[in-house]
Amino acid sequence: MNRRAALFMLLATTAISMVPRHALAATLPKLVVFRNPGCGCCEGWVRHMKNAGFEVSMEDDPNLNARRASLKIPDELASCHIAMADGYAFEGHIPASDIVKFLNIPPQGAIGLVVPGMPMGSPGMGAPVSGRRYEVLLLAANAAPVIYASH
Repeated sequence: MNRRAALFMLLATTAISMVPRHALAATLPKLVVFRNPGCGCCEGWVRHMKNAGFEVSMEDDPNLNARRASLKIPDELASCHIAMADGYAFEGHIPASDIVKFLNIPPQGAIGLVVPGMPMGSPGMGAPVSGRRYEVLLLAANAAPVIYASH
């Protein structure tokens, strides 16, 4: 392969790899994130969401507990931030792929998704830790949380 052909393939591959993200970004709703004031890991999660193509705004919320209660998210499933999109709540360090999947086909009666606490290895909480797994839970009105995804 000559230099010109190699350069053309590199440029074509780069262009093709960029298309899905931009096309996906056009279809994703804006996320509004409410966080405990000054929480740094929330910024890491927001970077993860932006890298996935979401447009994100973030606000400090000194009364995140009241917001959580109004959304019917149980206290025992709390984390450090709540994102809202299309009327659904996303509490904690949920991978972008799970939110995209959820938004594409929202389960009937769903309130949203939750990752309780701040598990190491989840988006915004550092590199994955070998042997450590965490679960994304589906919250639905009048139902106990169920596992939506495991990571």
